[in-house]
Amino acid sequence: MGTTASAAPQPVSAASPLESVHGNGMANSRQSLSMSSFQTVNIHNNKAKSIITNKVAPVVITYNCRQEFQIHDDILKTNYKVGRISDSMPEHYLVQGEYFMVQDVYSKADVLNTTGSYGAPNFRQVKGSYPLYGMGQPSLNGFKQVLQRLQAQGHEVIFFCVREEPVVFLHKEDNFVPYTPRRKENLHENLHGLEKEELVESLELTIRKELHDFAKLNENVFYVYNDIEYFKDEPQKMTITCEEDIHVTEEVYKRPMFTMPFYRLYYRLPLPVEGAPLEEDFDAFVNILRESPSLSLGQNESRPLPALLFSCQVGVGRTNLAMILGTLVMNRLRAIALCSEMHNIKEAIYENKSKLEGIGEDYQIQGSSTKDYFLHRTMQSLERYFYLIVFNAYLHEQYPLAFVSNFSQWMCCHAWLYRLLACMDLSELLAPADLVTRGVADEYLAPDVLSTVKEMKVANFRRVPKMPVYGMAQPTSEATGAVLAHLTDEKRKHGHMLWINLQEELVLEGNGQVFTPREPSCLEQHISIPSSDPQLIEILRAQKWLEVTLEQEKQMKMFKSCMSVQEIFNQHKSSHQGLLYKRIPLPDCSTPREEDFDKLMEAMKSALAEDSHSAFVFNCSNGKGRTTTAMVIAALTLWHFNGFPEFSDDEIVSVPDAKYTKGEFEVVMRLVRLLPDGHRMKREVDMALDSVSETMTPMHYHLREIIICTYRQIKSGKTEKESQQLLLKSLQYLERYIYLILFNTYLHLEKKDSWQRSFTLWMEQVAARAGVYDILNQLGFSEFENPRDTPLARLRCRWQQQNIQSLPFRGEFV
Repeated sequence: MGTTASAAPQPVSAASPLESVHGNGMANSRQSLSMSSFQTVNIHNNKAKSIITNKVAPVVITYNCRQEFQIHDDILKTNYKVGRISDSMPEHYLVQGEYFMVQDVYSKADVLNTTGSYGAPNFRQVKGSYPLYGMGQPSLNGFKQVLQRLQAQGHEVIFFCVREEPVVFLHKEDNFVPYTPRRKENLHENLHGLEKEELVESLELTIRKELHDFAKLNENVFYVYNDIEYFKDEPQKMTITCEEDIHVTEEVYKRPMFTMPFYRLYYRLPLPVEGAPLEEDFDAFVNILRESPSLSLGQNESRPLPALLFSCQVGVGRTNLAMILGTLVMNRLRAIALCSEMHNIKEAIYENKSKLEGIGEDYQIQGSSTKDYFLHRTMQSLERYFYLIVFNAYLHEQYPLAFVSNFSQWMCCHAWLYRLLACMDLSELLAPADLVTRGVADEYLAPDVLSTVKEMKVANFRRVPKMPVYGMAQPTSEATGAVLAHLTDEKRKHGHMLWINLQEELVLEGNGQVFTPREPSCLEQHISIPSSDPQLIEILRAQKWLEVTLEQEKQMKMFKSCMSVQEIFNQHKSSHQGLLYKRIPLPDCSTPREEDFDKLMEAMKSALAEDSHSAFVFNCSNGKGRTTTAMVIAALTLWHFNGFPEFSDDEIVSVPDAKYTKGEFEVVMRLVRLLPDGHRMKREVDMALDSVSETMTPMHYHLREIIICTYRQIKSGKTEKESQQLLLKSLQYLERYIYLILFNTYLHLEKKDSWQRSFTLWMEQVAARAGVYDILNQLGFSEFENPRDTPLARLRCRWQQQNIQSLPFRGEFV
């Protein structure tokens, strides 16, 4: 007793291997799980094959079977983590050092009271005669009872478990009952948001091994919780003598196939608790349809359809979603209404929307904003509804074609749907006037890094060399007059000028200064006015008295004069007959939308048709991002009208990141290889960027350079949120660069038809078919990381995030 024996010639150190047994390497509480989270005993660099217990201590046998040694139970115990729910309860081992095992479904969750009669909570069939069924999580015996009932009705059964969280079944009397690992902070909620790369089945196997080890260290007993509401007689002792006392989901659902021949197929199709499934989740469902002859187009109509059975934890949210998907496949009519017994998605949207709009002054619940909570719930339900409509459209198109395209490919060919999805929240548009104009910030919030205010009265004024293309920050009425005088003087003599304001936020001039509405808590973030009609931004009026921030100080200010930008230009038109003003709002930071390119192109074509020597003037809030992008678009367009200048050979650059400052990212070069004469398309865009940026050195704003500079800043992010924002911004800059190359390609290929087809249609009809959106749907810096590791690589997530602001909710959700 108390000795350690070894058949190996080398001494064995007990301390080193035990360091990897949960102790110091224990991860903190996280939102997601991976296989690395569930590490069991790791001895001699994972060479241990098994632990065999005896009355002395566990015996470890290595893979080469040459080493055998024992570890004291007492030493092993000290390296596992223990915990308790409260001081009045006993301590016990924790799964992964932080999780308690809780009985999966409690009796109150069975609203339909079907556990006794059918074998599973909330068991039900869709309305009508379709063989589609849903239920909550059954025990092993309960699952067999459900199958027997469906067999009695003459059905073959295809079963889908739609849970993404790990579940294990513990031996209790003559049954196996489901339990799930949960955090102490929220014992009512399972672990969600698991990493897709790690199969949940593998996690369950690892949990089973860990529970078995825990029981071996505690006289074959492990503690679980059945009553997490009142904790009466908790925790409960569960006897575990071998691993067969613990079943994983696959065992529970696959083993009955051997004794029940009508039970045909089992699939695990993990679906998210909130929001819409990912495209690959839809793909997995479609693949099941392809592989199931009884569901295919060529089936014998006289043969009855198989029963589709779906199950999640309590049989409501995810089960209802899966039942709707099944109904769309079998029926494609009124799916939501047919599956509404337990949950109606449309009603959920309306209920959450009503609660959101019914909140007056926001308040906190458990540290979270109530408005944020209900806005999130509304958005998640709306996204799910949106995707069901889109998936139904996909089914209608692809079902007769035997699904020649999967859902992911189909979505990339209809990328405008992602644009639509990104515009779900238009709450600010219907906000009352006092909410729009309360909290107005200092003018510009843009430093004059080009030092042009003294001469031109406006910040960051500049011109593309040898081209009638100008850019600047938002000017006042006085500055607008100075710029117009400059453009029409004896040296330049521009008789016709197209001035395009690129701001999507409200801009007002009061007492000769420019102001934009800002939230007092977010002065650096502009408030965009989402509208399909840019003139709506111009007619919004301000109050006479406004609280403004001037030089970081708040004060009440009375405006003797208050004008919109449209009114400013209306005043100047009387003295400049050739002036044409347009508002074409572009999103800040992110890439212009396809239709934004078309609007800029059409405006320039009209101006050039009237006067081939027209000047083009662009401004945004600070004269940097949006202005630079528009100036590059203008330069490319003018070159296609008037001819390209002579380009010098590429310079040899020997500076850090030279490859990337030249824009030679792997994803960009992949696009270059795809496009006709792709290297030329990129080189011309690079020349336009260089021309526009030639006078901008003090601003340190060159699109190609800022891509890699922003990405390099990610490592210095102080918080995970800050790092994610930097990653998003770097991807947006990269996407902007790619879109400029695509737009230049469009200008080349459609020139023969005078650009009768819009860029939007060209992207949809030509570029999408060639796989451009597939590239954009895997956008990332593959030189440094796998794009699949971040959701922002996807069009869906990236375009949604660019419209998600940290501003408080106001007005109505439309």
